[in-house]
Parts: sequence; structure tokens; C-alpha cells
Amino acid sequence: MPQTILVIDDEVKLREMVRLYLEREGYRVVEAANGSEALFVARYEKPDLVLLDLMMPQMGGYDFLRLFKQESDSPIIILTAKMEESDKVAGLELGADDYVTKPFGIQELIARVRAVLRRAGQPSHLPELLRVGEITLDRAGRTVNVDGNPVALTPSEFDLLETFMLSPGRAFSRLDLLESVSGDAYEGYERTIDVHIRNLRTKIEPVPSKPRYIQTVYGMGYRFAAEAN
Repeated sequence: MPQTILVIDDEVKLREMVRLYLEREGYRVVEAANGSEALFVARYEKPDLVLLDLMMPQMGGYDFLRLFKQESDSPIIILTAKMEESDKVAGLELGADDYVTKPFGIQELIARVRAVLRRAGQPSHLPELLRVGEITLDRAGRTVNVDGNPVALTPSEFDLLETFMLSPGRAFSRLDLLESVSGDAYEGYERTIDVHIRNLRTKIEPVPSKPRYIQTVYGMGYRFAAEAN
């Protein structure tokens, strides 16, 4: 069954555009023009994710957030033209999970939707320490050791390695991995991931030209060896 996304915005054309692209990505989309209508739709449809405009008639985004979070833990991405940092902070403090400023690129929005849904679907009991072969990753402390020696990684490299080690043996596309990289996640250049992989291999592989851990999946992307030989 496809995941359901509730799009809340008083701009009809924007809702239609977002619906079109999200449906192309395989999501089921429902709509509302204001907060009051959205509460009714949400109670009936039980969306997996909400895209929420802040400035709307009848009931604005902040009021919807307060009421919705009393009834549901589904993630929310705020869509708004408001640029003030205080507006962003207020939305996040009320329970929003991400924030996209209008005008936005549709590919950026889709990438953020995927990333938020992926995070929401991760079990809360994930281990803090991940170990594969000679590599140990501390998720809480954001440190990595290889064969007992600390290795300095950039934030993007750490996020990539964490993604790999949480799912050893799984094949990831470049787009999958790009979404996990902080900072570069929404630039839209999938080949950027190849640079991060090359740099990461030089830091964790005994022989980077013959990788034991980060394996190339030709025609798709990469996977992390479930057991390093």
C-alpha cells in the first residue's frame, strides 16, 4: 500500500503541482486548503506525512500543528514563504520535522519527503555502537575507529558510513545515499556521492583500490559488506 501524504496549502496551483509530482513518485496524496479542513482530513486519512503551509485562512499552520500533534506522531514538513529564523524555530519546537522555504525545487522537496519518511520508519532501538570487521562507529559520540585507531570523518562521510553500517549487505542507489548526507543531501547531483565514497574509502579501507567494506554495485550504487574478509 502506498504511503499517504497530506498537502495543506491555500494555494490551489501549488497543491496540484505537489500532488502531481508526489503521485509520480508512487505516493498517495490527499489535500486540504486550511488547518480546520486538514484536521478533518487527517483524522480520516491518517497520513504518513504532512506537508504544511503556515500562512492560511481559518486556521493557520501553527494552530494546526498544536492540535495535530496531540492526536498523531506522523512527521510534518513545513512549507512557507516566511523567512525569519524565529518562524522556523517556532515550527520545529511545535513538533515539525523539517522546513522548506518557498519557492522550492520539486526535487528538493521529494528528497526531503523521502528522508523524513525514512527516518520516521527507523526503529527507535537502533544500537549506538555499530561494528563490522575492524570498523566501530559510535552513533551518539559520532566517532569512528578502524582497527582501534580513531579516524577523522567529515559530517557527510560519517552520515554515509552510518547509513551503510545500519544496513550491511543492502544495495543503495546514489540517490538513496545522497539523501543521507547532511549538507549535500538536496543539491540534486547524484555523482557527488562518488566523491564522498572515494574519500571515505581512503580513510577506512586497508587498500582503497581493492575495497573490503564499501563495494560497488555496478549500474546502481554501493553496498557495505555484511562481513569483511
